[in-house]
Amino acid sequence: MADTLRRLVNSSPYSVLQDKLEAWYKDYHVFSCDQNLNRCCELVELTSKIQGQLFTILNLTAQEGGHYSGVDTLKSRLLPWLGSCFTIAASSVSTDTSLSLIQESVEKDRKIRELSSFHESDMLKIEDRLSSTRMELDSVKHELADTQIELDSTKNKSATTLLATEDEILHLKSELRVAQDQVDLYKRKLDKLDDYERQVRILRDEVSFLTAEKTVLQERLVRSRSPSPLPRRSRSVSPVRGESPTRAQLTSSSRHARMISRFSDLYATERLDSQSLLRRYIDDLETVQRILFIAVVESFQAAKLAYRQFKGRVRKTLSSTHTGPESLEDAVVDYIVRNLDLYDVQTSVNDVINAMNVNPRISFPPEVDFVLISSFIREACRIAFAMQTLDPPLDLAFSSDGELYSDVKYRRSFDSEFTAPLVAFHVWPALLEGDIVILKGEAVTRRGALWRSRSRSSSPVRSRSGSPSRTFMPSRSRSPSPGLLSSSRL
Repeated sequence: MADTLRRLVNSSPYSVLQDKLEAWYKDYHVFSCDQNLNRCCELVELTSKIQGQLFTILNLTAQEGGHYSGVDTLKSRLLPWLGSCFTIAASSVSTDTSLSLIQESVEKDRKIRELSSFHESDMLKIEDRLSSTRMELDSVKHELADTQIELDSTKNKSATTLLATEDEILHLKSELRVAQDQVDLYKRKLDKLDDYERQVRILRDEVSFLTAEKTVLQERLVRSRSPSPLPRRSRSVSPVRGESPTRAQLTSSSRHARMISRFSDLYATERLDSQSLLRRYIDDLETVQRILFIAVVESFQAAKLAYRQFKGRVRKTLSSTHTGPESLEDAVVDYIVRNLDLYDVQTSVNDVINAMNVNPRISFPPEVDFVLISSFIREACRIAFAMQTLDPPLDLAFSSDGELYSDVKYRRSFDSEFTAPLVAFHVWPALLEGDIVILKGEAVTRRGALWRSRSRSSSPVRSRSGSPSRTFMPSRSRSPSPGLLSSSRL
């Protein structure tokens, strides 16, 4: 009985009945007659269900009391109520209603069974998945344990290998030091061998030149001793031939255009490649641009000096044998134009690098060597040397940090302060033909440029007063240029 009463209390049927009554009362005037009757029947069915549960509890309570307990209460209260009200209410319930209620109950029981079966099947599936997941987890744990064991063994082997590797590294380092010492020794021997070969080549050239000069002198001696005066008379009476243009004069315009084009390519291509190479070691872009600018300026200085020395040697060589219709100076320039490959550009490159190493206007980080841009310096020296053969020769404009900016000579770089009147530093020099600018340079203008230039150095870029004196090799060991004069070329 207590369980039946507990279920009745938990289901709270009277609160449900009260809610349905209130909802029916609110919508009574809205619903139709059939809808109101259906609501009333629903409430009656609910009431009968509650009464059936109460009668069940009444029966169980009477059974618990025995045969005689509760008889007075049933006689005084239940029987009069049954006689007056319940019989009337019960007569209103038809058989069809009872059948429909039974059918609904059966249908609900069937649905409950189906839901329970579905629930059980779902639970079985979940349990199967859970068991499979547990099996996979166990296998992963076993694999993890095996991997941990392998890792430990690998660590032990690595420690042993590391000790052996350290010994090998020390041994290899010692061998590397020995090999480096041998390489340095071989390099010194190779340098000596190069010097010997250069001296032998120079001596051979001088011997060939002296042989040609001896042949010419012998021919003159034979002509002077000849008894027939006819050749001298015919030479004296022959008219003077007009001077014909030399090869250098004929190709001057084309070489002029080619030199300008090569100088422009040096700025647009080789300079950017060298700048990218230096930026791997130097983070400051201004320092990199200063290095390249000074490299170009020093290359022109070294090339002009080499050209003057080369020209002097050629003039000295040709002065004793020159008999052509052109002047000696034209013959010298023509010979240089024809033999530009005799220019010892490597010596000029070494001079430029030495000058840059002691230049106070650029920094020199220990991890950077200016040999990195030797190809750029070599091309600049070749262009500068070839420009000296033009008439008039091409040269760089004088430039110094802190100078007044000139639109005729320079154009500002993209990171300049366009209102600043002074040049902070130069990116590329201007190219001059006499006093006329034929190619503009590039400069960076910033405020306070004069103070910055004084803080770096008080000397201009092209001045070498701040650099220690460099010893140049004598003409015999510097370049083998004039010795290659053969009788066929003369």
